[in-house]
Amino acid sequence: MSDLSYLQSIVIGALQGVTELFPISSLGHSVLIPAWIGGSWSDLVTQGDSDTATPYLAFVVALHVATALALLVFYWRDWVEIIKGFFETLRTRRVETSTQRLAWLIIVATVPVGLLGLLLEHPLRTLFATPLIAAIFLAINGGVLTAGEVLRRKQAMSLAEYGRRFAYTEQYGEEPPSDDRRIEHLDYKEGFGIGLVQSLALLAGISRSGVTMVGGLVRGLDHEDAAKFAFLLATPVILAAGVLKLPTLFGPQGHGIGGQVLAGALVAAAASYLSVRFLTKYFHTRTLIPFAVYCVVFGLISVVRFL
Repeated sequence: MSDLSYLQSIVIGALQGVTELFPISSLGHSVLIPAWIGGSWSDLVTQGDSDTATPYLAFVVALHVATALALLVFYWRDWVEIIKGFFETLRTRRVETSTQRLAWLIIVATVPVGLLGLLLEHPLRTLFATPLIAAIFLAINGGVLTAGEVLRRKQAMSLAEYGRRFAYTEQYGEEPPSDDRRIEHLDYKEGFGIGLVQSLALLAGISRSGVTMVGGLVRGLDHEDAAKFAFLLATPVILAAGVLKLPTLFGPQGHGIGGQVLAGALVAAAASYLSVRFLTKYFHTRTLIPFAVYCVVFGLISVVRFL
């Protein structure tokens, strides 16, 4: 990894910052883009041995810390309230507010991905972080995003029809419930399920934010709330994964690349912050379909390229 240039670290940092939050898989792109460029870029992906993981992957995971910090900065008001709500529940031993409930939803949803990450992250990334496998899973990711949108639309149509058919307003004397649920309306079982779905992102090519959003959409959240829950849920997971990997960069795998790591991290943080700002506005009115099309097209082209 001593051959990692500042240009490479900056480009990869920008790539990480954007693709971690856009539903198109940061790990998949961190494997595919250098492989497409070839030469010394491609060598980055294949350095190291399968027993200790590649130094490149250690570098990429280190960039996750910068992404998590950017998310913390963007949602700092939410996190202050969430943390405050969590400690209030410890004091009162009751969950009384939506913020307190959200705090426990995040904890419950973090359990499955945290446990599976500790057990499977290393073997899965060692086995599957190759250009061909990443391309296959990226195409699959596009299919998952499309399926999530189709299911969401079917749910919305059926709920609207239900309201009309049974004349909810006349029968109950109030407006029919909204087709969209709020994050705090999820129950803990649903939160656990969404966290379990997030574990699919351990596979290179599957997007953490994408599959988490799909999980939220299927449970009735609108795109805006599904995205927010995905970003809030990703923050402690990404931060923990990055912190756990950081010690490897102070050993032989990180020798001679301290400056490159810092440069990449700063760029990743800036790109992440701009990305989350853009996406929170985008999902006010837009869907996952453009990202799904991109993943399928780029994934299939990459499959042909690396067969």
